[in-house]
Amino acid sequence: MLSKAQIKEIRLLGMKKHRDEKQLFIAEGNKLVADMLYTFECELLLARASWMATQGNIPARELLLADDADEISKISLLKTPQDVFAVFRRPTFSIAEASPEEQLILALDGVQDPGNLGTIIRIADWFGIAHLVCSPDCADAFGPKTVQATMGALSRVKVHYADLPTYLSQHREDAPVYGAFLEGDNIYEKRLPQNGVIVIGNEGNGIRPATASLVGERLYIPSFPPSLHAAESLNVAAATAIICSEFRRGWSCPCPIKNQG
Repeated sequence: MLSKAQIKEIRLLGMKKHRDEKQLFIAEGNKLVADMLYTFECELLLARASWMATQGNIPARELLLADDADEISKISLLKTPQDVFAVFRRPTFSIAEASPEEQLILALDGVQDPGNLGTIIRIADWFGIAHLVCSPDCADAFGPKTVQATMGALSRVKVHYADLPTYLSQHREDAPVYGAFLEGDNIYEKRLPQNGVIVIGNEGNGIRPATASLVGERLYIPSFPPSLHAAESLNVAAATAIICSEFRRGWSCPCPIKNQG
C-alpha cells in the first residue's frame, strides 16, 4: 500500500519542475508499462495481481500490490485507470549519438503540444528513426501526456534537447538538412536519402528564422488536387508521418548523401 508521502511525491511528478529535480517520470497502462520495464529503471510499481501474473519477474526497486482499482486511482492521471502504475528513472543520452551522417534524425523546433510530440515519437519508432533532437522549448518527452501518446515507443526512441542552430551548424557540412515548409520543393518529386536531418517546426509558426537559415532543402507537401482550396496546413504529426514515409521510400539509395547546399 502506498503511504501518504509516496502519494504526494508521485502526484508532484505531474509537474516538469519536479520531474527534472527528481529525474523521474510516470507511466501507466498495462501495455505501456510492460513495454518500458526492461528499458528504464523502475523505481516503484503499483499493480493489481492479475497484471503481475502476466509479467513473471518484475524488475522494480519497490513492488506494491494494489488491492483494488481505487488504490491506483489515487495517483492515476487517466480518466479510467488501468491495472498498473509505474515510476521510472529518467535516462540520460549523449547528443553525440544523434549523428546524421549515417542515419536519419528528426529535429523539432518548438513543438509544444505533448500529444503531438508523443505521436511524433511513435512515428519515429515506426519508421526506424532512433533519435529526436528537440529545441529546449519543445514539450517534455517524459511528461505524462507525452509518455501516454508514445504508446511505448519512448522505450525505443532517444529524445535529446539541444539548441537547434548549434546542432545543425555542427552537422550541415557532412549531412543534408531538410525542413518542412508551406513553400518549397514538392516532396513527391524529390530523391531523398537515408541519412540527414528533417526539421519540423512549431504547430502554428513553423520553423524559426535562425533554424530555417541552416536548412539546405525546403520540402512541401502539396494538397490534392492543386486547384482545390484545402486546409491551411496539416497537423504537425500528420505532416511528419508523410515526410518520414517519403524518406523511407528511398531505402534503395546505396549510400549517405553529403550536403550540397
